[in-house]
This record gives sequence, C-alpha cells and structure tokens, in this order.
Amino acid sequence: MKTDTIAAIATGASSGGISIIRISGDEAFNVIDKIYQSKKKNKLLSTENSHTIHYGYIVDENQIIDEVMVTLMKAPSTYTRENVVEINCHGGVVVTRKILETVLKHGVRLAEPGEFTKRAFLNGRIDLSQAEAVCDIINAKNELALKNSINQLKGRELEIIQTLRDGILRDMAFIEAALDDPEHISIDGFSDELLVKLDKYCEDLEKLISSSKNGRLITEGIKTVILGKPNAGKSSLLNILVREDRAIVTDIAGTTRDTLEETIQLNEITLTIIDTAGIRNTDDIVEKIGVKKAINVAQEADLIIYVIDSSAPLDENDELIFSLIKDKKAILLLNKSDLPSKISAEDIKKKTSNPIISTSFIEYTGLDQLENLIKDLFFKGEITINEDIFITNQRHIEAFKSALDALNMVRKSINDGMPEDFYSIDLMAAYDELGKILGENVEEDLINMIFSEFCMGK
Repeated sequence: MKTDTIAAIATGASSGGISIIRISGDEAFNVIDKIYQSKKKNKLLSTENSHTIHYGYIVDENQIIDEVMVTLMKAPSTYTRENVVEINCHGGVVVTRKILETVLKHGVRLAEPGEFTKRAFLNGRIDLSQAEAVCDIINAKNELALKNSINQLKGRELEIIQTLRDGILRDMAFIEAALDDPEHISIDGFSDELLVKLDKYCEDLEKLISSSKNGRLITEGIKTVILGKPNAGKSSLLNILVREDRAIVTDIAGTTRDTLEETIQLNEITLTIIDTAGIRNTDDIVEKIGVKKAINVAQEADLIIYVIDSSAPLDENDELIFSLIKDKKAILLLNKSDLPSKISAEDIKKKTSNPIISTSFIEYTGLDQLENLIKDLFFKGEITINEDIFITNQRHIEAFKSALDALNMVRKSINDGMPEDFYSIDLMAAYDELGKILGENVEEDLINMIFSEFCMGK
C-alpha cells in the first residue's frame, strides 16, 4: 500500500542537547538523499543497509544547516512498518524547525498528532489497545502507571482478549457445525458444557472490569480529601505534604473558604490532595458555601484524612465529620500532640474503626506513618505490577461490560431452554465487543479521535 510520506519533530519543542526529526513513508529515503551530505560528499543513504547510523550534514540549497547523525530503517522492520529516517540534530529550536522545513519542501507532509503510531496500527504492527498504551506511557504520572502501560504495550491485555475470543469462536463454530450436520455431530450435553465455559469467561471479564478501580487510582491518583474543624491543622498538613506554603495558615478560624487542590507523588503512587474549609456551624454566608463544598468533595473521595485537634474536646461538628467518613477509607490524625491533650485515641476508637495516628505538624511527627498507612490501605496485597494488567481505558471498560452482558444473555438462554442457535447471536455480540478493543470493526471516526489525543511526532 503506497502512502504519502510524513514528518514531524519527535522530541520536545525546547532547547536541549539533541532533537530528532522523524520521517516515515515510501519517499523517506529519496527525500534524505536530497538533503543529506556526507563529509566526503560520496554517499547516497538510500543505498546503505537498514538500521545503520550515518554522520554528515543536512543542507538546503548547498547551505549547511546542521551537523547530524541520520538513522536509516527499512520497511517492514520499523515502528510504522514503512521506510523510516530519523535525523538527530543539535537541540536548538531554530535549527530543528529549519531542518523540518527543509524536509517538508521535498513533498513531505507534516504528520498529524499520533500519526506514526496510527500507521503502526493500520499496518498491523500493533493492535489498538497497544497503540493506546503508547499514549498512556507518554502520559504516565507515576511508576505504577508506567509499568502498567508497558505491560499493555507488551500485549498482556491482547493475550487475555485473544484467549477469550478464541474460546468463544470455538463454541460458535461447534454450534454451527452441529446444526449443519446433526447426523455426525451431536449437540447433546453441549449446553451444560457451555455453562461451565461461561463461568470462566465471565470470571475473567469481571476480573478485568474490577481491576479498573485500581487502574483509575494508578493513573489518576488517589483523590484525598482533608477534613476537620477550623484550626485543626488541615492547611498545615497540605503545606507539609506538597513541601511548600501552598495554603494560608493563621490562628484565625475559617481562613480556608474554598477547596484547594494539589498533586503529589508518594513513592510510586500519586495523590490528588484537596484541602477544604473547616467543618462547623457558621452564619458567614461565604464560609457556609465552603463547608457545603467540603462535604460534597468528601462524598466523592477515595481517601479522607480527618485532622482532629487533640487539644480541644469533640463537639457536634466532629459528629458530622464522623458521619461523613462512615463506610469510607479514612485515616484519622490526632494532631497537636505537642500540646496538652483533651482527646485520646481511645475516645476516637469508640466512634470509628478507622486507623488513628498521633501527629504534631509543628514537630513533624507521625507523617512517615501516614505515608506508609496510605500505601497499605490501597495497595498492600492488592496491586503489584508484574504480569497483571489493570484496565485504565474507559473505552475498554465499556466493551468488557458489554461483552459480559452478552455472555450473561447466553446463560439466560440456556437456563430458559432456548434452542442452541440462539446462543450464537449473543456469543457473536461478545466476540465483536472484545474485537473492538483490538481495533476490529471500529469506525474511522473513533480511530481518528483516539490518535488525535497523542502528541506530535508520535
């Protein structure tokens, strides 16, 4: 298949040591022959071996633009399965753009975002789930997200889907063969066998769907809301965690009127931390809005850190907060341990079973325990990125859910005593839904939308 030749800057648009201009397509070698000049002016790169690197210059109208190293990669052993040339030049913004402009002068088109990876997909080098994993690798916010995306790029999700589809396809083929040739192929007892297989198919799909919760935590971070009464130390905690004076801290109650959001890295995981207005009854209209907002974000939180001022007694405002953390993952910080205490951990344990840590934000005590407890609450015994895959793509999740619904319809047909040919309809629906994840029977508009989210040059 002959395609037009594309080019783009494959590195960041800023000054650096090296920049890379990538060219892909049938005319890639002809173009580089026109603009490359070896030191001795005696080399045509199109005649050189694949996967070799060559020192020389990029020239435009006999004027040297830059000293470069050029990598040649001949189809099909390339990222796009097309002829690919990569020009490694000095990392200045001006020189990089000048070389790209020189390439484009010779009939090459500027690549669209993600077009190199799109060609890799269209040319069969990778499936659509692996292509999406490339984008996830680029956008990974932490090590766990990166490892998960690499597993997906290696084809771990592809293996699981292909195993499911192969089994479903064999079941459909058997039904069709038995219905076409009942004299030689008996379908007696097949319904019972299929029910056993459906249990395994559905178990695998349910595991993938349930993994999406942890997948979201890995990629987006743990949505962590700090709650407490005014002057308990909420804003001080935020400042300590982000390691800068992000929130205003004063002795005046009600300083924080709105939510304040920051993202931090906690070893391999990401926390999106939201500081909130102090929870209390107030006649101040603005503060009331802040308290209502705090309650709303707490209801959507993955984790609540409840900061309690141990130097002040519990009151009706604390009772409201205890109701908010009910049935939620929460950590209670019994703060201001450097002051005379009016509340003990035993008092708190009468109201909640959530873990309690004694802290002093002035003396920086208890914070290591907080970090370790967060990791234990979410990831101990739950997430270890080895060969497991955690589904992070909403498109995939919806396809898995649709496939599961279709397989449950097959189960219903069996239990209702429907004829075997009814099974094939829903088995095919499940087969097709799983195929959409890999890029089969996917509309062109969806393909274009997926790759439009990539960066330029990838």
